Amino acid sequence: MDELQELRQLREDIERYNVAYYDLDAPLISDFEYDALYRRLEELEAKHPEAFDPNSPTQHVGGHSSTQFSPVQHEVPLESLNDVFSYEELSDFLRRTAESLGEEPVYSVEPKIDGLSMAIEYRNGRFYRGATRGDGSIGEDVSDNLRTLRNLPLELKIAPERLIVRGEVYMSRSVFEELNTEREIRGETLLANPRNAAAGSMRQKDASVTKSRKLDIYIFNIQLTSGEMPATHAESLDYMASLGLPVIPHLLCRGEEAIRSEVVRIGEQREEYPCDIDGAVIKANLFSQRELLGSTAKAPRWACAYKYPPEEKPSVVRDITVQVGRTGVLTPKAVIEPVRLAGTTVTNATLHNQDFIDKLDVRIGDTVIVRKAGEIIPEVLRVLPEERPEGTVPFRLPDTCPVCGARVERDPDGSFLRCTGAECPAQLLRNVVHFASREGMDIEGLGIALSEALISSELIRTPADIYSLDAQSVAALDRMGKKSAENLMAEIEKSKENDLARLLCAFGIRQVGSKAAKVLARTFGSMEALENATLMELMAVDDIGPVTAGYIAAWFEDPQTRHQLSLLREAGVNMRSLSEQKDNRFLGKTFVLTGTLSAYTREEASAIIESFGGKVSGSVSKKTAYVLAGENPGSKLTKAQTLGVSVLTEADFQIMIE
Repeated sequence: MDELQELRQLREDIERYNVAYYDLDAPLISDFEYDALYRRLEELEAKHPEAFDPNSPTQHVGGHSSTQFSPVQHEVPLESLNDVFSYEELSDFLRRTAESLGEEPVYSVEPKIDGLSMAIEYRNGRFYRGATRGDGSIGEDVSDNLRTLRNLPLELKIAPERLIVRGEVYMSRSVFEELNTEREIRGETLLANPRNAAAGSMRQKDASVTKSRKLDIYIFNIQLTSGEMPATHAESLDYMASLGLPVIPHLLCRGEEAIRSEVVRIGEQREEYPCDIDGAVIKANLFSQRELLGSTAKAPRWACAYKYPPEEKPSVVRDITVQVGRTGVLTPKAVIEPVRLAGTTVTNATLHNQDFIDKLDVRIGDTVIVRKAGEIIPEVLRVLPEERPEGTVPFRLPDTCPVCGARVERDPDGSFLRCTGAECPAQLLRNVVHFASREGMDIEGLGIALSEALISSELIRTPADIYSLDAQSVAALDRMGKKSAENLMAEIEKSKENDLARLLCAFGIRQVGSKAAKVLARTFGSMEALENATLMELMAVDDIGPVTAGYIAAWFEDPQTRHQLSLLREAGVNMRSLSEQKDNRFLGKTFVLTGTLSAYTREEASAIIESFGGKVSGSVSKKTAYVLAGENPGSKLTKAQTLGVSVLTEADFQIMIE
């Protein structure tokens, strides 16, 4: 590939990475890798001016304004910053600035928050509107979500008629870890990092979801004011702080030595900040000097961002331990000699999975290179084979769970090993929460917090122990009382009468969700019949393939499963199907429900359809037989009409089931 081909390919790749990072909040590569590609593109464009393209990623801010929210035209553009990656490049920036001004300016040095940039407008001291940066000129109106920020005042003490400030919304590391813990318990995909978690939270259409994410903001600029503008940046920060705004910490510095010292200090102490920072911002303090220096097409000439390089250091693997996560996944970790990385002392590094270990050939005793480039958990990058001592052996993950001894199986679509134990202590919290969930036994009030309290108090050691709880013990827990305990016990007692399908779904058997559970319950009728079914009988069930059938058979064979079932039987939990198969008039027909039904809940309508042998799907396709439309139907109705799918009113449906 020649340089012009490389240049074009880089533009295409970087635009794709920009969309993933800024618009989808789902980064495809690390910041360090992105920065390296971006710098290479800049080099090639400087070398080949004949290939100039105004649409190149180097000529505009990375993000785009989306159609999900109303567009907002920024009165003052929200520019990005030019990055520098070494002290030599920082020196060049300081030298160029001093030469342009004819004097050495004073700079404000601030931590660069790794979050989502916002413009926030106040009118007469009251919050009016807030918008994302977008492409720098047009952003998205996310006012409702911004109102949920924990530390952003909606009213200012004494403010001008109009004030627009710029800040960075972030999710603290503690909130991020708490959120990922909850997602892991629920079996949801983990969020990549706090920055993308914050960005995704700000783009929620439901502001209550954003509020639950506990976001905060640092304010770092005045964009526009109808009042008197301070003469310096530091004065503007002090002014905004006096209004009650949470401003960015900063230090005024003059001279390269002082600036470099502050950049180093911020880098060494970045773990002391509540949020992730990925650099330090150096900006001219005097606004008059900023005006003289001006801006390029996308960035000011009076500021730069020093990006901290990912630290890589050698260490020795003293041991490899295996942890079992809340979803049963076995994760190997290297126990290494303590090494200082990104402001913290690291003693463990993730090895991800067996495939990762095999690829690097990591062994106990090896000298390895460890990196922490903004990630929460450090990782092993590579092995130094020349440092390997004699007698080392390849490492293999165990065939049985190190916590409960149950059989371990490999995910068919991945490289992870997973414990199959129904009573594995490592998975207890996740199993209890799932067992009591709406899709499972639907025990209202038994969520994550109460489940944690019951487990820590050793009142339950398996999901089946829910049915051995007593009101007095539950009432004695923190934040519980007699009435709350009685309500919980009533919910638990009610759940004993649930259909077999709910119980099957509650167990969390691999690939057995609510739909598959309903099919199994209707087909076999009882837990005993399902337990005694052969693999061939399971595979003969509609929608149950060989992989799922294998999971079901293996689950019933496990001694921990048999113990669970015996406890549930003793507690009087129903193990028979309650759904009556009336006839097969809807056999082979798939229904989709949309809008609000007046005569039934969606669950009731679905149960009726299934009782006549039909299926209920969440999406419309050419295979859909009918769309049952209530009031205020959504896009599913439009798609049905486009595909020529029959649309039923509730009256039509009533005639069909009579």
